Amino acid sequence: MDQAAIPGKDQEPGAHASSRRDKRLHEADGAMTLAAPGAGAPPYLELQAVEAWLGPRPVFRDLSLCLHQGEHTAVLGPNGAGKSALVKLLSRELYPVVKPGSAFRLFGQSTVNLWELRRRIGLVSTDLQTSYRGRVAASDVVLSGFFGSVGIGRSQVASPAQRGRVAALMEELQLGELADRPFAELSEGQKRRLLLARALVHNPEVLVLDEPTNGLDLRARHQLLANLRQLCRQGTTLLLVTHHLEAILPEVQRVLLLKGGQLVGDGPADVLLSNAPLSALFDTPLQVVRAGGWRQVLPG
Repeated sequence: MDQAAIPGKDQEPGAHASSRRDKRLHEADGAMTLAAPGAGAPPYLELQAVEAWLGPRPVFRDLSLCLHQGEHTAVLGPNGAGKSALVKLLSRELYPVVKPGSAFRLFGQSTVNLWELRRRIGLVSTDLQTSYRGRVAASDVVLSGFFGSVGIGRSQVASPAQRGRVAALMEELQLGELADRPFAELSEGQKRRLLLARALVHNPEVLVLDEPTNGLDLRARHQLLANLRQLCRQGTTLLLVTHHLEAILPEVQRVLLLKGGQLVGDGPADVLLSNAPLSALFDTPLQVVRAGGWRQVLPG
C-alpha cells in the first residue's frame, strides 16, 4: 500500500459478496469449509468469483471468500499457491478482472480511497523490506508509514505528533536505541519489527503480515511473535500469510488453505491444522505436534 505501487483511487465492481457459510463441516469440490468464527462481525474483505492475473499468468480464476474484523486468520499454502497475490489484492497492488458476477469489497465498499485504506490496514512484508535503501534512518522507516512512502522525501514534513508516535512505537517494540541507525546496519529481526512499527503508525484495524518470520533466527522470531500476540490482545485483527506452521499464533481462529490459486480449505484452526489436511495441501505425509497452543510439523 505504498505510494510507488498504488494509484490514488480505484474502482471495482459492486455486486454483493458471497452468502454465509453453512455451519456444518462439509466437502464440496474438494474444499473443506465451515462457518467463519467472526461471521457476525463486519467484513473487511469480500471476494466473489474473483479472477486476477500477475502479468501473463492467472493467479485466481474463481476465488470467493469473506474475512471479518475481530477474526484472526491465517492463510497457509505452498510456494506459488497465491498467498502473496491475495495480499496484493488487499493492498491494491493487484486488481481483479472486472466481469459480470464478480465482486470485490474492502470494508463494505467497492470504491476505495487509498489514503483511508492505509489508515485502516497495516502491511508487513519482505517485499516492502527490500524496497528500503540501506542508508535510510530507522526512525524514518517508521515515519514513512504516515505518508505511504518508502523513506522520507523533502516535501514530507512530519508533525510533532507524528514524531512522538514514532518514538513511542519504537520504544514499545524495543527499538528506541536504533532511531538514528541506518537500515542496512540492522539485523533481520530489527528490520521486521521496524516494519511492524511502520504498519502501526495509524493504529490500523487490520494488520496484514506476509511471511513475517522469513529469514529470522529463533530469538528474533519469538520476539516478533510475542509482539503480534500483544496486538491480538489489544484488539487488532490479524491476517497472517505464511507457509510456516510454527508462525501461526495460538490466537488464530480461522485458517484458509490455498493451493494453485484455489481455496481448498476454510475452517477452524483446530480442524485444518491437522495431519490429513496439511498432508494433502503440501503433497507429503505430515504429522502435527501441539504444545501450549502452538503447532509444529514433522515428517509423517
